[in-house]
Amino acid sequence: MLKPPAARAALANHYSPPSLSRDVTLWPLSSELDHPAADRRALRRLLRQRRRQLTAPERRNAEQALLRRLKRLPELLRARDIALYLPNDGEIDATRLCRWLQHRGARVYLPVLRPFAVNSLWFVRYDDHTPLVSNRFGIAEPDTRFGAHKGRRLPAWALDIVLMPLVGFDEAGARIGMGGGFYDRSFAFTRRAGPRPRLIGLAHHCQKVPALPVQAWDIPLDAIVSDREIVRPGRRHGNASS
Repeated sequence: MLKPPAARAALANHYSPPSLSRDVTLWPLSSELDHPAADRRALRRLLRQRRRQLTAPERRNAEQALLRRLKRLPELLRARDIALYLPNDGEIDATRLCRWLQHRGARVYLPVLRPFAVNSLWFVRYDDHTPLVSNRFGIAEPDTRFGAHKGRRLPAWALDIVLMPLVGFDEAGARIGMGGGFYDRSFAFTRRAGPRPRLIGLAHHCQKVPALPVQAWDIPLDAIVSDREIVRPGRRHGNASS
């Protein structure tokens, strides 16, 4: 599947890697940011910086390891309608799954900023022929005019799985995103009874912290997958061997 220019540019960002080899999982957080009551904006800035400072080989190795874990997830093996995202700002590139998913007969959807709505998303069918544009954040997404046709999109509740990017996560499965609340608003319905997708966050291991401040509007995830482990909220110590 061809990547849009914006996605290719995001993956090709030129960062200034440290001059010495280091294990990014050992990068320290200041004691203030380790505390559960830490300011989310400061924490978000720090974790985005961590992610950006990964070298190209580190990002590539992390993606390969993470995608291997995803391909073994029972819920992903059963899914037929799957939403993922085009990478930006050093995020894990989940589009590498597209060929594998399509070979299995699954359908892939991308989030689109929903017009005339406050910070919520549509999910529009994605393949090699989907026209892409840059949204107001400079992130590639299916053209809104293309997605306006109901036959090309799926209601959020009808998706089987949603793979979403994260800025940070902790051992308990708490997470923070970019701060716009798009996923929280779009999946607020999952707090009620009824059909719903499985929500799975994707992140580099270096984005993990001891504890995160949680807000009442944060939508809990079913799992978080990194290049080192699978964290399932409610299961102590996650599933690091998966």
